[in-house]
Amino acid sequence: MDGFWLSFAMIFLAELGDKSQLLALTLATCYSPGIVLWGIFWSTLAVHVFSAAIGAMMGGLIPTDWIMFLAGLSFIAYGFWTLRGDHLDDDEASCKVTIHPFWLVFSTFFLAELGDKTMLGTVSLAATIPFVPVWIGSTLGMVASDALAILAGTMLGKQLPEKAIATGAGLVFFAFGAWSMYEGGQELGAAVWGVSALAVVIMGVLFLRSHR
Repeated sequence: MDGFWLSFAMIFLAELGDKSQLLALTLATCYSPGIVLWGIFWSTLAVHVFSAAIGAMMGGLIPTDWIMFLAGLSFIAYGFWTLRGDHLDDDEASCKVTIHPFWLVFSTFFLAELGDKTMLGTVSLAATIPFVPVWIGSTLGMVASDALAILAGTMLGKQLPEKAIATGAGLVFFAFGAWSMYEGGQELGAAVWGVSALAVVIMGVLFLRSHR
C-alpha cells in the first residue's frame, strides 16, 4: 500500500500546474466536468500502464542503487519543470466539437501525456515499486489533481494561486529527489556526484531560462 500512496502523492504533485491540468480546467468550461474526468481517467489508465511497464523492465536491468540515484535526479528535474510551469496554445485551449466530448478528452490527454513529466515520473516510480500500485496510484493521483483544479477553478473563477502551488510542489520534488539520490548514491564515487551536481545546475538553467 505504501507504493500506491507514494505514487498517488508524487503524480498528484507533478500534475499541479501541468499543461494537462490546465487543459482539464479549460475543457471543463466547455463540457460536463464528469465527462472530462471520465475521459482523463481512461486516458491516464492507458498511458500509465505503458509507463509503469517500462519502469518495471528498467528495474530488472539496472542495479538498485543506480535506480534510486537516477530516480532522485529525475525528480529534481521534475521539480524544475514544475517551477517553470506550462501554458496552453490557442489550438489546445479551444473547444472542438467534431467528435464526442469523451473521445475528445481521451485522445487529447493521451497525446498530451506522452513524454510529459507525469508519464516520466510514473516510469521512475515503477523502477523501484511494484507495477500495479504505481499504475493505479499514479492514475488516481492525476485524476484527483485534475478534479481539484476543475473544482477550484469553478468555485474561484480560475483565480488560483498557481505560482505558490507550483513552488510548493517543486520544493517537494527537490526534497524527494535529494533523499532518493542520497539513499542510492552512498556507495557511488565522488565523480558520479560531481557529474550529477553539474547536471542539476544545467537542468536548472535550461528549465528556468525557458520559463522567462
